[in-house]
Amino acid sequence: MFDLRGKKVLVIGIARSGQAAIRYLANLGAQVTATDLKQEEELGQEFQELKQLPVTFVTGEYPQVKPGQYDLVLMSPGVPPWILPVRKSQNFGIPVWSELEFAVRFIKQPIIAVTGTNGKTTTTSLLGFIFQKAGFNPVVAGNIGIPLIQAVEESRRDQNHVNYWIVEVSSFQLELVDAFRPHIALFLNLTPDHLDRHGTLENYGKIKARIFQNQGPRDFAVLNQEDPWLVKIAPYLKSQICWFSREELPEHGIGREGDLIYFRRDGKKEILCAVHDLSLPGSHNLENALAAAAASLLTGIRKEAIVEALSTFPGVPHRLEPIRIVKGVKYVNDSKGTNPESVLKALDSYQEPIILIAGGKNKGSDFSALAKKIKERVKALILLGEAAPLLREAVRAAGFNQIWEAASLAEAVQTAGRLAETGDVVLFSPACASWDMFQNFEERGNLFRQLVNQL
Repeated sequence: MFDLRGKKVLVIGIARSGQAAIRYLANLGAQVTATDLKQEEELGQEFQELKQLPVTFVTGEYPQVKPGQYDLVLMSPGVPPWILPVRKSQNFGIPVWSELEFAVRFIKQPIIAVTGTNGKTTTTSLLGFIFQKAGFNPVVAGNIGIPLIQAVEESRRDQNHVNYWIVEVSSFQLELVDAFRPHIALFLNLTPDHLDRHGTLENYGKIKARIFQNQGPRDFAVLNQEDPWLVKIAPYLKSQICWFSREELPEHGIGREGDLIYFRRDGKKEILCAVHDLSLPGSHNLENALAAAAASLLTGIRKEAIVEALSTFPGVPHRLEPIRIVKGVKYVNDSKGTNPESVLKALDSYQEPIILIAGGKNKGSDFSALAKKIKERVKALILLGEAAPLLREAVRAAGFNQIWEAASLAEAVQTAGRLAETGDVVLFSPACASWDMFQNFEERGNLFRQLVNQL
């Protein structure tokens, strides 16, 4: 831990993680200035509560940064690192950290970090579930919805005896890390996402690979053997590599042979469980389970606890979350499906006819592969949001024309209800971000859940 009393700190971005950082800094006695381009009235009730703290707020614009004005700059994940205050701070030699980098300076216990384009939240939550079943007291936080610095503050306040920190990390958080060093780092997969911010898939991958940059020979990298980009970078990592594969059993790692899952390390091959023992459906969830099991085995957790957790894990909200069955129609909330690759996996998780509700804010994605899958698997497509024209163009180019449009999510659910027949699945899996109509995917998914429960 380092002393921040009297230090001048600029926090850029007053959303969820920014708010948590502001509270913690204020409690540590730092001189905090917090800024956001949103006007005060746009920042909600939480901001009004923050105003009770001894903090200077600058809203609607960013303050000027001058040499020696700040000792540290903290960035919320949603703020791009090329804005003027950040560039000036870096030019003046002022450290610029993500909230993730700031939080780990207060953590002494081992960190297990999870990144990848898809499956992060499920894998992170499953890891926490496994560790709890094994009798540990883990903290599960990060991009999963609980800012890591908030979890640090709560643990410090409640004097929790924490064994492990299990942290979901995004590319936005990894852009500005320095000392961040997880003992076990999981990289699940890499597919195009956030290209509106990162430019290219290669650049996006390099940013995510910063999860490994401070690891050494005593640390572990858990990698997907089916991902060609991860196979390419593996020889350059300094940590020990543990592979996972849904297609075969790796030489060093975890995988399947037929219907059985095995773990092999140091020449020893042990059975873990059967594939059909897993509680979550879909090949993508098999990958998530393998990755979580690998990380757990590397920490020495008993196989029995891992198998019990894998067979009873209930899943996470907004990720293939069954809501209810209405007149024989299954409604599923997959609001966390914010890119095409995620929706491809969701579509492959069901054998029944699917009515897909999709759309939102495009993040620079290519919808062509999704369009082909929609033609194969989808009975009707309901579009909404800013990306609706792009999605409509892509699916029509693939030869699919069963398309409806909705002005709101409520209209989309009503339309799906009219089109659906007994045995169908109504799948809300947007393939896009939520920011055109909602604050986040949770708000979007909660509304879908509410609308379905009103049917």
